[in-house]
Amino acid sequence: DGCIFFHDKMADMPAMSEIFKDTYCRGDNTSCARHVVFQALGRGNVPRDLYPNDNDRASDLVAS
Repeated sequence: DGCIFFHDKMADMPAMSEIFKDTYCRGDNTSCARHVVFQALGRGNVPRDLYPNDNDRASDLVAS
């Protein structure tokens, strides 16, 4: 499975994709906005356009 974000939004940016993966996916992924929404609301409720660093939006989604 894995996160569809990298297939959809970053397929044409492999270098940037690796930076995002190193920062938000590998190891401690609790700072990933997508992971936060996934944990709280389930995979089907993670917006396709939610970036891993969009923590404000993730907080709003979880709170609503």
